[in-house]
Amino acid sequence: MEEIKTFIPGVTEDIDVTDSAIEEVKKIMEANNIPAGFNLRIGVKGGGCSGLSYSLGFDAESKPTDNVIEKDGVKIVVDMKSFLFLTGTQIDFIDGENGRGFVFNNPNAQRTCGCGSSSC
Repeated sequence: MEEIKTFIPGVTEDIDVTDSAIEEVKKIMEANNIPAGFNLRIGVKGGGCSGLSYSLGFDAESKPTDNVIEKDGVKIVVDMKSFLFLTGTQIDFIDGENGRGFVFNNPNAQRTCGCGSSSC
């Protein structure tokens, strides 16, 4: 991870986005003609079968209170509330026999299910 800027005092752990996840984000951006200046926004919202679900999307702007991670030319933004739930999480991309997609390995999750949700 090249850089992380956090606005939460005392938080020392960050979000780890693997190289394979970054490469897939770049492929998605290229395939969908998403301008290079766009950010990958990662978040957590209420819902899903375990209480919370993860979200990934592209955003043209970052907010002053966003936590910003930049890795290999990809700028990742996380709102402050989501950052609290995602601290220490590894975001990976898998492409194998059992499926293809982004995986959130969140040590804060008390339980998970197959739909990309967790309970923190």
